[in-house]
Amino acid sequence: MSSPLDSEEDGGGAEDVFGAVEARGQEPGRIERAEVYTGRIVKLSLDEVRFPGGQTGELEHIRHPGASAVLPFLDPPTDPDPRVLLIRQYRYSAGGYLWEVPAGMPDSPQESWERCARRELAEETGYRVGELRYMTRIFTTPGFTDEQIHLFAAAELEAGETQRDADEFLSVEALPFSQAVEGVRRGRIVDCKSVAAILYADRFLSRSWAENRPAPARWKAVEEVQGPRRRS
Repeated sequence: MSSPLDSEEDGGGAEDVFGAVEARGQEPGRIERAEVYTGRIVKLSLDEVRFPGGQTGELEHIRHPGASAVLPFLDPPTDPDPRVLLIRQYRYSAGGYLWEVPAGMPDSPQESWERCARRELAEETGYRVGELRYMTRIFTTPGFTDEQIHLFAAAELEAGETQRDADEFLSVEALPFSQAVEGVRRGRIVDCKSVAAILYADRFLSRSWAENRPAPARWKAVEEVQGPRRRS
């Protein structure tokens, strides 16, 4: 039986949707863009947009290169209640510390989401990944930004040295996976990527581990920064 969730017209359903799409004819999408601000991480623009009903209007739009996040398992994920690693990190915008899964942005346009996940885990926690599985992706706040985070689960970890950025203030904690799930329920874990990663793993990890699906390619995100690539 077909499902309405299978539609490729939805941004959440298509694997290759990154950022705003140019309007073609009367299709919805961007008509024109006025750049407002370019920062170290994000770009802000005022976009003239055609909506699905044919109307046009202006939207503030933040472009973000995307990120990878990884839920690390210290014990085999098949154990009854394996230990996981979470970080407690200071976040200025949240007004204090948050419990999170390790995450970060690619360090170059060529770095894949998988390599980004491996590197960020090693830099923030010191642990190197033996086995990595792609779970899913999320749009963080699609009302005004195209930011996507790709969620992974990691196992067979090997301890090493951290290489944290100068503006990262965090500690690493190990706890049973059941406590992480309970932390979400109690509102102790409220960071959206971490909530999504923990609950997705709680419901679907065994299937994701068996399927071993690849993460989407990054070329669309690169195109948003560098311009369209030539296609043969």
